[in-house]
Amino acid sequence: MKKVVKFGGSSLASTRQFKKAGEIVRSDKTRRYVVPSAPGKRNDKDEKVTDMLYACYDAASAGTAYKKLLNRIKDRYLEIIDGLGLNLNLDYEFDRIEENFVKGAGRDYAASRGEYLNGLVMASYLGYEFIDAAEVIFFDALGNFESDTTNKELSERLAHVERAVIPGFYGSRHDGTIKTFSRGGSDVTGSIVAKAIHADVYENWTDVSGFLVADPRIVDNPQVIETITYKELRELAYMGASVLHEDAIFPVRKEGIPINIRNTNKPEDKGTLIVESTLRKPRYTITGIAGKKGFCAINIEKAMMNTEVGFGRKVLGVFEKFGISFEHMPSGIDTMTIMVHQDEFEEYEQSVIAGIHRAVEPDSVDLESDLALVAVVGRGMKATRGTAGRIFSALAHARINVKMIDQGSSELNIIIGVKNVDFEAAIKAIYDIFVTAELQVL
Repeated sequence: MKKVVKFGGSSLASTRQFKKAGEIVRSDKTRRYVVPSAPGKRNDKDEKVTDMLYACYDAASAGTAYKKLLNRIKDRYLEIIDGLGLNLNLDYEFDRIEENFVKGAGRDYAASRGEYLNGLVMASYLGYEFIDAAEVIFFDALGNFESDTTNKELSERLAHVERAVIPGFYGSRHDGTIKTFSRGGSDVTGSIVAKAIHADVYENWTDVSGFLVADPRIVDNPQVIETITYKELRELAYMGASVLHEDAIFPVRKEGIPINIRNTNKPEDKGTLIVESTLRKPRYTITGIAGKKGFCAINIEKAMMNTEVGFGRKVLGVFEKFGISFEHMPSGIDTMTIMVHQDEFEEYEQSVIAGIHRAVEPDSVDLESDLALVAVVGRGMKATRGTAGRIFSALAHARINVKMIDQGSSELNIIIGVKNVDFEAAIKAIYDIFVTAELQVL
């Protein structure tokens, strides 16, 4: 059995956190490949090492004072190394980093050094082999990730390595220059490594015990989702609920490798298991609730709209012309509503309205602003009668007016539109009817 374990920045922010991560790896011999992030914040007033590296690089490459910034970064690593009692000296590495900063090696190079240095520390602490991600993860000249080349090289390299540390977040172009994934990309590296070694599980260790049914900033102490499918995760992540970098899903999904989100500070918690498909019945009717504010609705009315071939295409063509993507498009016999991000639409609103009039000659076009979308997601909804009724009953009881309803044919999710001011209350009401009430029954 083989496991890939990735530790986030908060899990490696200090000596204390490093020791927790070390205990987790050593407690299970199948945790053979480790992907570390750069040290994160130790407290709310602290800085992430990646942010410090950006600032140091910007100063050094511009020819302004940078030594104090560089020394602060050195001190972060020295504190961890001394705290772990390691016989590890990073002076040569920092001399090389300083030289490359002054030469202007690029912000991607600067950002990647946090993971690179933490990888050296982790490898020394665990006694694992260190493999520089720049040697096994590749991008083309335009900065696009080369999946096949990377998988081939990484598979061959790791086939001969029993235990290794591979830093997250970066790789290299074929000319040797460093290229990073987007922010949070260590999740992606972990997924790539899991795919390359055909891992049984990809464990992603962070500072939460998995995905939560609802946003803890809205609902007090929401329950943890025990098992979630990739489809459910995609729906919730799209609506803003995310613990995991979205691109990290695809390499392991293709291989059928489950992802386990775990809490470094509470390793006894099972966390959330993310799978392709499962026979496990969800604990609650719904899997999760997520949402976003800041939408507006363009309501188009025209008698006998449904008989006009190409009506929808013509309307959407107007939005495409101005580079505006739509979120949802509920419609009736004589009405069509286009939901879009309000900040994207406001700049072009009059041009869009004029374009709609020219394209389809509607009877009227009406706008409604300051709307929020709430997604109720769950594979259990399909087999449960009255789910929609319970949602709207809960919202009615909370005196919340529903502005829009949209449900896909998969019955995996229901999207509800409400006013921005009702957003938090709507999520609380839905959580209470499906989770709090069901917990009381249990």
